[in-house]
Amino acid sequence: MSSDGGEKRKAQKQKPGLVLINTGDGKGKTTAALGTAIRHAGYGRKVLILQFIKGTWHYGELESLQRIPEITLVRAGAGFYKIIDDHFPEEVHKRAAADGLVLARTAVSSGEYTLVVLDEIIYAIREGLLALADVLAMLALRKPEVSVILTGRNAPQELIDLADTVTEMREVKHPFQQGVLALKGIDY
Repeated sequence: MSSDGGEKRKAQKQKPGLVLINTGDGKGKTTAALGTAIRHAGYGRKVLILQFIKGTWHYGELESLQRIPEITLVRAGAGFYKIIDDHFPEEVHKRAAADGLVLARTAVSSGEYTLVVLDEIIYAIREGLLALADVLAMLALRKPEVSVILTGRNAPQELIDLADTVTEMREVKHPFQQGVLALKGIDY
């Protein structure tokens, strides 16, 4: 007899791949995705991280992830869009995002990677650099064993409906509110 009142538990079927979303206005969306990527690579599985909206700054994850052979990081965007150090015209950002989506389409459908992180892709959708319909079409091509993590604020309902897991980071307090700039090793 089992300890759960004598009822036998049915064997749970494990889904081979999942769609996960890290969204919300709080810090930690990319950080959580990177943690999952490291966990995934720890089992010898291949990971592709495509960063859609990141600045030209040098990020700590660029150095760290180079030390993990199972993880490939590609800066698919042209950098920050309409903030901080953005000096590119919109067309350059749109082309970079479209090229990134081509890479994502190949990655989710080829099976070469079993985890694909689409960092800040939700921001690219919200800002009109990518069409939601194109991102949904890319996800429809996903092999069942491939998991995908999408990050960014304000995930559209269509993505939330499609996802298996949605986590919303909520800002309670942040040094930015007191005018403190991003901290090296914590924020980038």
